[in-house]
Amino acid sequence: MGASSRTAQAEWTAAFVERLRELGWTEGQNIAIEYRWAEGRRDRFAEFAAEFVRRDVDVILTDGGGALAAKQATSTIPVVFAVAADPLGMGVVSSLSRPGGNVTGSSVQASDTAGKRLQLLRETLPLLRRVAVLVNPNYRAAVLETGEVEAAAQKLGLEVIRAEIPRVEAIAPAIEGVRDRADALYVCTDSFANSNRELINSTALTVSLPTMHGFREMAMAGGLMSFGASLPGLFRRAAETVDKILRGAKPADLPVEQPTTFDLVINLKTARALGLSFPPSILVRADLIVE
Repeated sequence: MGASSRTAQAEWTAAFVERLRELGWTEGQNIAIEYRWAEGRRDRFAEFAAEFVRRDVDVILTDGGGALAAKQATSTIPVVFAVAADPLGMGVVSSLSRPGGNVTGSSVQASDTAGKRLQLLRETLPLLRRVAVLVNPNYRAAVLETGEVEAAAQKLGLEVIRAEIPRVEAIAPAIEGVRDRADALYVCTDSFANSNRELINSTALTVSLPTMHGFREMAMAGGLMSFGASLPGLFRRAAETVDKILRGAKPADLPVEQPTTFDLVINLKTARALGLSFPPSILVRADLIVE
């Protein structure tokens, strides 16, 4: 179950399927994969989970808030979340070291890296004083991340302005509403935002707001920069977890994994459009530079 769309998550899905193949599972031969895409509508997760339970699948792979819907739908079918911002807070596992129950996976640590994103943004924009945070109030992890940003901003002497996007129609007005009150836009790590990344980035560019993201795909799609866990890497790890379960392991005995690889992506094309230049200290640390 994907929180975004097939296109938005194509690289992640490809990484998952490739790693499964390396482990001996080939789609169409000894494994069948059914895909469902929520297109940013979290209410669809319950529908998808119920369908998979009726079909008695062997494993449910999901991301984001889909893990909770899957857990509520079944206590017997193994559930693996490839990406979860706050698995403990969401209530999908009772412990990171010993998940218990039928759910395990990988944490993306979105809120834990919020302060680092803000520091990178400040380093890129030395005159930064006010930051608008684009947050989906319907997503608990995004609200939690906003709190981390506010705490980090206080230490850096920055003012934070919340701009809420509870639905697609609110995105452009929210960004346009902070154009004269903020020096940059911090976009919370959220599948809803990822599904609407072109709209977010094009609107931010129109009002001349530099953006910071948690998904590399957001920077590659026109955002100024991003810093966060490598999502393809986490999906490869998810394939390894699925492999273990298919070979007899129990989710309760498989610890929730933490990301080991973080990517800094910068977009030079967007920087030029905004009349900005990245300092050498950022350029040398970048894992990917979009020309």
